Amino acid sequence: MSALVLIGPMGAGKTSIGRRVAKALGLPFTDTDAAIVRAHGPIEHIFATHGEPHFRAVERDAVGAALATGGVVALGGGAILDPDTRDALTGHRVVLLTVSPDTIASRIRDTTRPLLQGEDAVARWTEIYQARRSLYEQAADVTFDTSRGPLQEVVDAVAHWAAATESPKEHA
Repeated sequence: MSALVLIGPMGAGKTSIGRRVAKALGLPFTDTDAAIVRAHGPIEHIFATHGEPHFRAVERDAVGAALATGGVVALGGGAILDPDTRDALTGHRVVLLTVSPDTIASRIRDTTRPLLQGEDAVARWTEIYQARRSLYEQAADVTFDTSRGPLQEVVDAVAHWAAATESPKEHA
């Protein structure tokens, strides 16, 4: 059984939307970042102690386990960087959630996300998003923007698309 996988940049709403979509579809929900935190402690601690390459290896394992479980799976923003993770998405329905830089400012205020530390978190977010954008787009079957309107509208749109799409690579 294929999973419904949510990918996209930090702050796009993958966890919030994923949890609601799973409930609407009657499926289990897995947030790979939350699974990593449960198993290994805070992500910022993993980055600080072991570095990003170690974190990406831990993340790859968490993604593999979540995909094997099925249901709705929300990936961390950088999971798409790993070639094995991208390969693992084949055969699953992949939803890209996007968000505009002007909307992201309020969502990442006071963030502890390791890659957004420094002077200008929005500029850093934009730089990271632009670097990953083509990977997101290549992996995605469909894209929904979360910048405007009620969150529930996006949840409904994703749930409707998922219910109507039995297999990957069928665009709504």
